[in-house]
Amino acid sequence: MRLPPGNVSAKRRLVRRSACLGLAVGLFGATAQAQVTDTGSYLQRMDTDGDGRVSVEEYVQWLLYAFHRMDRNGDGVLGADELPGGKGPPITREQQRQTLVQRFHKQDANGDGYLSARELAAPPR
Repeated sequence: MRLPPGNVSAKRRLVRRSACLGLAVGLFGATAQAQVTDTGSYLQRMDTDGDGRVSVEEYVQWLLYAFHRMDRNGDGVLGADELPGGKGPPITREQQRQTLVQRFHKQDANGDGYLSARELAAPPR
């Protein structure tokens, strides 16, 4: 972009925008690096058989942990008093398992029946 020689204000705005863009790109790069490293650790924790990928069984087992923690009375059903906010219809363990299986298959971008580190790191589909 070419600016008239006497337009100092416009030049300053352009320099500030460029600096902000550079800072944002630098921060995003650092964040993306941290996320990839974290995803690798996450994959290692979920990958119980050590094959470098996560099966539907491993995925469901890992994520049902939260259900079990919330199911304070151990009846296999999250009642309103066990749900965040204390509201909502009851959710059974089986309903939650089915939801997790569906989510797994949506994340499995290449359809091979496993989640790679890249698929785990991808935004929900």
